[in-house]
Amino acid sequence: MYLLAVFSWYFFEYVFFMKNKFLFLSLLMVFMACRQVPDAKKAPKRETAVYKEQYRPQYHFTPQEKWMNDPNGLVYHDGVYHLFYQYYPEDIVWGPMHWGHAVSKDMVHWQHKPIALYPDENGLIFSGSAVVDKNNTSGFGKDGKVPLVAVFTYHSMEGEKAGRKDFQTQGIAYSLDNGDSWVKYANNPVIGNSGIKDFRDPKVFWHEDGQQWIMALVAGDHAQFYSSKNLREWTYLSDFGKENGAHGGVWECPDLFPMKVAGSDEVKWVLLISINPGAPNGGSGTQYFVGDFDGQRFTTTQKDIKWLDWGTDNYAGVTYNNTPEDQRIFIGWMSNWDYARDTPTKKWRSAMTVPRSLELHQIHGDFVLKNYPLEAVDGLAEKVEGTIIAVGPNDKKQIGHAALNQSDISFETATDRLLLQFTNDKGDTLRMSYDRPNKEFLFDRTKSGLVDFQKDFAKGTHRMPLEHLPQDKVEIRMLMDWSSVEVFINKGQQVMTHQVFPKELYSKLTIINDTETSMELTHFKIEPIPSVW
Repeated sequence: MYLLAVFSWYFFEYVFFMKNKFLFLSLLMVFMACRQVPDAKKAPKRETAVYKEQYRPQYHFTPQEKWMNDPNGLVYHDGVYHLFYQYYPEDIVWGPMHWGHAVSKDMVHWQHKPIALYPDENGLIFSGSAVVDKNNTSGFGKDGKVPLVAVFTYHSMEGEKAGRKDFQTQGIAYSLDNGDSWVKYANNPVIGNSGIKDFRDPKVFWHEDGQQWIMALVAGDHAQFYSSKNLREWTYLSDFGKENGAHGGVWECPDLFPMKVAGSDEVKWVLLISINPGAPNGGSGTQYFVGDFDGQRFTTTQKDIKWLDWGTDNYAGVTYNNTPEDQRIFIGWMSNWDYARDTPTKKWRSAMTVPRSLELHQIHGDFVLKNYPLEAVDGLAEKVEGTIIAVGPNDKKQIGHAALNQSDISFETATDRLLLQFTNDKGDTLRMSYDRPNKEFLFDRTKSGLVDFQKDFAKGTHRMPLEHLPQDKVEIRMLMDWSSVEVFINKGQQVMTHQVFPKELYSKLTIINDTETSMELTHFKIEPIPSVW
């Protein structure tokens, strides 16, 4: 019987295959193709093409579509970094604000989540923060689940249209599933408004010494501080800033946190304040103060105005709560209110800066807040060996590279002056100048590509002072990503962030030496960065 079965099979196979070879092969191909079709339930919902639109950054966070501005609710919990943000899901210009939501395990690869907070009868959902209520002080935790609590500003459009000044109040919401769903507090708002027009952007943190929650708010031209034992009932503590810092515009997005001074055991408190307008190169910018906080008042002896970033496109940035090892991680909105609504993108609008690590240093007796890309950003690049670029007196060297607009470019130099020029075949030119004798760095995007979409975008050359740099070699690093450039000098001692919109990607970098002496760029690298999407 066994031999008969084997003989029958081989006979059938011979007849079927030889006589119906085409049919057999066709069925085989169909079978193999079907095996490779992924389960529809497991297939990714996101289309890769979404992230290939013109000017879409490839390793910076952007929304899938529509409008985005300030980062909100930056918090780490159970292995997940949460990024909430101001979001309008109906258009690519500002509109009724929601909280968009994304999560990451490494701060560079992001997963989009459903909208977290929607407007309600109390108003639109403006900027704010989020905390991990480990001790369940709020009482929102149930069955041993630790609540995440979001604290945000309500903005009543009806109140604003009616001409009232009390149209902004503070509300809270909580989540028991690590941010996947949220419940608004039934007795919102938790802080009313006594008649302050710009009363918003609560940043909350746990103050261990005082065993209470502290909230930093902005109130027009200054900051206010509040305390709470349970996140639901708040007590006013103090004001800061009416006579301090820059006042060219409204104060926004405060952030208060302690930092150990690098190389010492000294602890100082840092207060971030965004301001619009009034930044050093026009429009929106972020200043900072270094001082002390005693649980009630923030004080400082600082006289000068300190800027976190001298570019025009780093605004409303705040830091993460509850990070591992208390690392202070910062993310900013990579745009400027002067032209944010007009930038030449179509399906989406605006991006975030790369996540940056903050460090407080004392340089020549002055406190300096350095901000520099996280190590996770370094890990994205395709590693290349550094080389030496030598340029003779009054000479130049041109480097062609297809990945300039999606790369990490870095080098060290002891030269007094150099000019970097990025160009393409469309005639676009982006110029950056490092000038040690005159103590300034210049960024010129006036001919960088599309610049006429708004009158202020290409208004003059932007300047950044270079103070107290080392006498020997200085590192200069540039992160370029399709439509943005982030420049870091001396590990983030001075920083400039800008958007650029070249008509096609830059393909040539020219290094120009206009001095009478030779110069060298050591450890020179152009490292391509693949898309994180």
